[in-house]
Amino acid sequence: MAVFKLYLLYTFFILLIAIPLTLSLSSSSSSADVVLLLGKIKASFQGNNENLLLSSWNSSVPLCQWRGLKWVFSDGSPLSCTDLSSPQWTNLTLYKHPSLHLLSLQLPSANLTGSIPREIAEFSMLQSLYLNINSLTGTIPLELGYSSSLSDIDLSQNLITGALPASIWNLCDRLVSFKIHGNSLSGSLPEPALPNSTCKNLQFIDLGTNNFSGIFPEFLTRFQGLKELDLSDNLFSGSIPQGLTAVNLEKLNLSHNNFSGVLPVFGESKFGVEAFEGNDPSLCGLPLRSCTGNSRLSSGTIAGIVIGLMTGVVVFASLLIGYMQNKKRKGAEESEDELEDEEDEENGGIGGNGSGEGKLILFQGGEHLTLEDVLNATGQVTEKTTYRTVYKAKLGDGGTIALRLLREGSCKDRSSCVTVIKQLGKIRHENLIPLRAFYQGKRGEKLLIYDYLPNRSLYDLLHVAETKAGKLVLNWARRHMIALGVARGLAYLHTGLETPITHGNVRSKNVLVDEFFVSRITEFGLDKLMVPAVADEIVAHAKADGYKAPELQRMKKCNSRTDVYAFGILLLEILIGKRPGKTGRNGEFVDLPAMVKVAVLEETTMEVFDMELLKGIRSPMEEGLVQALKLAMGCCAPVPSVRPTMDEVVKQLEENRPRNRSALYSPTETRSEIGTPF
Repeated sequence: MAVFKLYLLYTFFILLIAIPLTLSLSSSSSSADVVLLLGKIKASFQGNNENLLLSSWNSSVPLCQWRGLKWVFSDGSPLSCTDLSSPQWTNLTLYKHPSLHLLSLQLPSANLTGSIPREIAEFSMLQSLYLNINSLTGTIPLELGYSSSLSDIDLSQNLITGALPASIWNLCDRLVSFKIHGNSLSGSLPEPALPNSTCKNLQFIDLGTNNFSGIFPEFLTRFQGLKELDLSDNLFSGSIPQGLTAVNLEKLNLSHNNFSGVLPVFGESKFGVEAFEGNDPSLCGLPLRSCTGNSRLSSGTIAGIVIGLMTGVVVFASLLIGYMQNKKRKGAEESEDELEDEEDEENGGIGGNGSGEGKLILFQGGEHLTLEDVLNATGQVTEKTTYRTVYKAKLGDGGTIALRLLREGSCKDRSSCVTVIKQLGKIRHENLIPLRAFYQGKRGEKLLIYDYLPNRSLYDLLHVAETKAGKLVLNWARRHMIALGVARGLAYLHTGLETPITHGNVRSKNVLVDEFFVSRITEFGLDKLMVPAVADEIVAHAKADGYKAPELQRMKKCNSRTDVYAFGILLLEILIGKRPGKTGRNGEFVDLPAMVKVAVLEETTMEVFDMELLKGIRSPMEEGLVQALKLAMGCCAPVPSVRPTMDEVVKQLEENRPRNRSALYSPTETRSEIGTPF
């Protein structure tokens, strides 16, 4: 009997030590799904950095509270987290329950790194895998195609490379949705191993914005259950097969590839031009241009049409060519007159030696400037980035201007620049820094000329400590006014102009704040001047600094919704007081939206606010703080269409003004109570 008791104690001890994350719950090959999550999956997704969302996957947290997971028993009944009061449903019991399986793994926008673990295929009842909008790298493991139950896969908006494994079509019998949009996958699309595979349940395929090449994957025409197909922004070429018309598609996107030839006849108004635009110019047929020499017309009909129209076409074409050449020549002469001078001398000072080199274009408020003033100004570097250098420049009469010298090779050709510059030069709004003049030299150097405003950036106010006079107190009234000013400026760019402008680089460093807490936005529209490679550098920096919308991969895809996302991060930065993105010596990534989500789940929302922000506030709800936090999170929604417009943001901020605004009008107040002017 004593030996039997000792055996029971030993068994109980083994069960206890099996729970911690660092140990396995079973050593057999048929380990529980919990073991697999803790032993392989978690480590693959977070690498060496602790992930806030994945931190819930540990033995001290009830299984039902593990983030992004849904569980089911072998008989198909779901794990109900409302029935866990019974002693039989302890954490230990659930961890060891032989019939408990993972049903769904949903981790979109979870700041995941690392690679996709091949062990995912070992989950015997896993149906849904959503890992979209993260930073996963590496390839898609071929083992994924050997999963026994996967029906929905979304790996979109990651950094996945390599070829798509052919094994993925092994899932055909169960697969309903397969999305890998916005990665860097390449090569031709592999065919299913079984030549007659129909993937009868597959309804959604999204392979857009990758680097797939080769001819149209004709095997897709056998997938008769398809409702949506997206192959856009790839390198596919050749013709589009007629067999695609047999698939009852509701949505189709084949744009921005290299398809050529005659389009299949999908039926009147089935798909618009946008479904086929950006392909080889020879691609023709409805809804694009008609195809001359269409095989459906008899040779006699074609001959009659050609003979009947030949004379008129030739005459008209001759007149049109002459007119366009004349217009083009005049336009080129005007551009040359506007942006070039005859002399070609070397520069002196900031822009030249004052000899008349280049051309200065003046806008409202810059009429007092002369070419000599600008070229002979003496400058002091105040900021430098990969694409431009900012100078504080003193004029001969004692005045000061701000110059932005664009890096050589970073800008488009001069004709493209002039159109954008003229548009930027007309913009006037109290929350935007106005462009006063533009200079382009003979050798192509470009200077953007602004008023010099001796203000500090919002970034400096939030994150750079003062040493002598103390740091200015940023209470809620002041921060609200700053945020509202930024919102109004962006809303004007989006909806207040004849031709809307996307900022493309919204961040706290690009917001200047004066002594009365009026915020003014800089750098708007500059991406329109940049060559694509340099513009994409801005996107890369935005990602590192935490401002990049998850769907934004290249600057050409930038739009008002990506600006709204960046504003949401900016508003969180104002409310939380922490710098987003990679910070600190260890390069830790601060994910502000994730920080708020965790605080809400743990019911510690009030703890995320900057302590300085809460001073003098009795009720964060009544003062509009909580509403502002909800607004910021709405702006940061992973799905672009869910985000509010900037006009809606302005309206909400105006409706939730702080009640106590008396401190707003004491600009000299500082933390150290030293009355130094701002």
